[in-house]
Amino acid sequence: MRFTVLGSSGTYPTPTNPASSYLVRTEHSAIWCDAGPGAFQALAAVIDPAVLDAVLVSHRHPDHCVDVFAAFHALAYRPDPVHGIPFFAHPSVIDHLTGFLDAGRDHLIHTVFDFRPVEAGVDISVGDVAIRPVRMDHSVPTFGFGFEWQGRRLFYTADTGPNGSWIDDVGQPDLLVSEASFQGDSGGNGYTQHLTAAQAGEIASRVGATRLLLTHIPPHLDPRRSVREAETGFGRTVMAAVPGATHEV
Repeated sequence: MRFTVLGSSGTYPTPTNPASSYLVRTEHSAIWCDAGPGAFQALAAVIDPAVLDAVLVSHRHPDHCVDVFAAFHALAYRPDPVHGIPFFAHPSVIDHLTGFLDAGRDHLIHTVFDFRPVEAGVDISVGDVAIRPVRMDHSVPTFGFGFEWQGRRLFYTADTGPNGSWIDDVGQPDLLVSEASFQGDSGGNGYTQHLTAAQAGEIASRVGATRLLLTHIPPHLDPRRSVREAETGFGRTVMAAVPGATHEV
């Protein structure tokens, strides 16, 4: 299983790094996970979007979903339109995206995407990949996703704070992809439903992750400091997510 970082910038994109977006691939499956601003161009540079087997969106915040619209236009209006790509998300994501377009049942977006609301703990099967949605600790309904393929495990936290029962549902991933929105001892600006880099490291240690990849680091923070702080809690080498990098799981 290969995990490609399409974008990892926290909260908003930069000229060289889209906001949160990732591609999970095996020999037989291709899954686009989150679609932050700038992500569709990064996706199209790696794979023909027409061959996607599924789209997953963790939650409705713009830095995780707005490039769904770019994908919709590209897939709907190409010479050979694409139909019926499974789209998995919390019902609120589907409602907000289709509501923005005032999209009734006859709208073309319902032809391009096969919208499928998901529930926490109810597994999804996409090709040869099993996916488990986990409810996270965030300000709007948010799912993290656990991916399993041939005994290999990947978990993506999406946006989350440290509270709730989600940590117990992570399992023991070979790769934990964790948000790390803050540095230091606590979150900034009063926002507590995100993780510090140190908390990400401590959680990775607690769940027995083999490797830790930090993402969602805002552009104004030095990712090298985030890595150092996470390594203190994890006790192992930590990586920061770099756009274009692929990690074997």
